[in-house]
Amino acid sequence: MSACPTTTPSRWRNSPPCVRWTPWQPPYHLFRLGIEAEILPYTIEHNIGVLPYSPLASGMLTGRFDENTTFEDTDWRSRATAFTGEAFRRNLAVVRELEEFAAERDITVSQLAIARVLAQPGVHVAIVGARSSANIEASAQATDVDLSADDLARIDTIVADGVPIEGATPEGVL
Repeated sequence: MSACPTTTPSRWRNSPPCVRWTPWQPPYHLFRLGIEAEILPYTIEHNIGVLPYSPLASGMLTGRFDENTTFEDTDWRSRATAFTGEAFRRNLAVVRELEEFAAERDITVSQLAIARVLAQPGVHVAIVGARSSANIEASAQATDVDLSADDLARIDTIVADGVPIEGATPEGVL
């Protein structure tokens, strides 16, 4: 995040003054909303840019996975609880419901997921992975999606049934 060695706003407030603050790149998606409670308010208050990565939850929010999806042994998702067993099935059910919600708005679940991240105050851009130029073009269209307060509330209600996805981060695979 910066020259400061600490990782949460409560620690930042109690740290020695930093040399400078730079934009912050946290993982952030519909199955990992933890930054909304403390981190986003702090970054807004202190004018710190937020450039979250993984708004598609490492592929979960692409709609490409189903109950038969497996991952190579070298893929961290093969060891992540959110991508295996009952947790995976629960998240797939959430994604299916999000797909229906997105279809009502003539967008894809990926575009919905990216738009939800971009709709949050304090988020400036989203770093989206892509495997093809078509993925890039489809993801870019998410910037044209306007979600109402009712849409955001409905998305949050749908996602509440999911299992958090921590993912591959400097903190490790969870």
